[in-house]
Amino acid sequence: MKYLNFDDQLNKYISKHNDQDDELLKELREVTYQKTGRKMMISPDQAQFFRTLLACLQPRKILEVGVFTGYSSTVMARVIPDSARIVACDISEEWTAIAKEYWLTAGVDHKVSLKLGNANLTLSELIEKGNKSTFDMAFIDADKISYDDYFEKAIKLLKPKGIIIIDNVLWKGTVAKPERVDEDITALRHLNDKLAKDERVYSTLLPIGDGMLMITKL
Repeated sequence: MKYLNFDDQLNKYISKHNDQDDELLKELREVTYQKTGRKMMISPDQAQFFRTLLACLQPRKILEVGVFTGYSSTVMARVIPDSARIVACDISEEWTAIAKEYWLTAGVDHKVSLKLGNANLTLSELIEKGNKSTFDMAFIDADKISYDDYFEKAIKLLKPKGIIIIDNVLWKGTVAKPERVDEDITALRHLNDKLAKDERVYSTLLPIGDGMLMITKL
């Protein structure tokens, strides 16, 4: 078997050919860097992966756990049908204020329902209120130590053959380095190991961005 060596030169080549953001999304990325000093959002090549995937799937109901400033939800909302909806969960009123501004500017605010609060509680409420097996897709990009909890609740909310995408599962390559240990790395290793053997799903690790798990519910 042959595997690519993702050196800086190759990564730049891939990014150059995958970055199809328009001026609005580029502005949102820049505003996020300026106002938050953080880069807790998907990369442009991941955004292009989502566009390609959603154009094929045409999901009607999407769950997002971890909104931040709304880059990923804006990308998704622009692709899905006008009648489709994203249920977006986040705990920060400050960062999601930026998201709401850009949803409005992008003309997709009617497609996004923001749920502010603890995401675990929000997901439990969705389950309790009869939303089991109603979502076509879920995207999880939030606190890593809660990933397993988010996954277990998301799979209950997902329809059979639905898709779950989980971000940051390679964590800058640290998951493959036994000497690296902290709460986040341990949680990600546990999840990766678990899903590799989980008979409820098909899953594959994709080396896009900081690593993504793509999971299909059987």
